Amino acid sequence: MFLDVVDLRSFYAQPLGVVTRRILGRAVRARFADVQGLSVLGLGYATPYLGAFREEAERCIAVMPAAQGVVRWPSAAPTLAALADETALPLPNASIDRVVAVHLLETTPDAAEMLREVWRILAPGGRLLAVVPNRRGVWARLDTTPFGNGRPFSRGQVVRLLRETLFTPVGWSEALYFPPVSSRWLLRTAYAWERVGGGLSLPFSGVLLVEATKQLHRPVLVRRPAFSQVLEPVFGQGVPAS
Repeated sequence: MFLDVVDLRSFYAQPLGVVTRRILGRAVRARFADVQGLSVLGLGYATPYLGAFREEAERCIAVMPAAQGVVRWPSAAPTLAALADETALPLPNASIDRVVAVHLLETTPDAAEMLREVWRILAPGGRLLAVVPNRRGVWARLDTTPFGNGRPFSRGQVVRLLRETLFTPVGWSEALYFPPVSSRWLLRTAYAWERVGGGLSLPFSGVLLVEATKQLHRPVLVRRPAFSQVLEPVFGQGVPAS
């Protein structure tokens, strides 16, 4: 079930949301470090993380699910955001080079169908960056943030879902090691939590970031023949004379 876009915007306007955007934005940017001349699409509620790509990408647009709602983005320029069904995107085949999906996989009713639509619009060699709540993290257990709503994922679940929809995972990151608490003192220590958690590769991050590339060929299933027994000829038995 999708969160309302008003609630998402309200979260990112609060001090906890501001720190979340800065820390997670660095992780997103680290995975898509070079988008020079590429087309970038943000899906779900990805606008807090798209600003870093606007000046570098050939074009950068956002599509928000119809069940969620849409807000104007950017606020002080011609709008680059649209409202659409996430399983029927109003984009041509193979027209996008990079997709950033945030607040989407865990809330969409049919994640597999949505990923098949992303596969359709991605160009050959295109890449998807999916940001999902970590099932083992604290953020997925508290519904005080958007990451505590919907279905959290383990690494194995994300891998299976991507492979079933013809994507190959090629890179992983984790972020949001600090607890989702609005204490000012705790927020001041958030960057220290990130350094320690990332440096020690602790398994309790708030979110998983998985980068996947589009497979160009559908795997072919090899089926056994209906009759697997091999029949061998029998010699020495002639046809009786008439």
